[in-house]
Amino acid sequence: MQKANDIDIAKNIRIIEWLKSELLMEAASLFKVLAKGGKVSQATISDILASIITVCYLLGKRLGINYVIIDEKIRRKIRLGILEDHEIEKTYGDLKALKNHFDTNRS
Repeated sequence: MQKANDIDIAKNIRIIEWLKSELLMEAASLFKVLAKGGKVSQATISDILASIITVCYLLGKRLGINYVIIDEKIRRKIRLGILEDHEIEKTYGDLKALKNHFDTNRS
């Protein structure tokens, strides 16, 4: 007879595998949509990107990583990119804009 803990572990492993496949499918969808060029709406692209981000948060949670920790890691990567004058920051200022978004919307 299986223990409840064994069932929970197996269920968690299945969910992790499902989330990994969802992440791959969403990434593939993004590449497919972007290959179409200008024929795709921003709503479609933003929906796919939101799905990718959501799946990443959920996968992190299933792997034992709290959402707050993920947010902090993102903030650190943004700060580091700004300090190192990353190419996307140097050219477009996107990291400072993203930092502002985090500071305004996630405090």
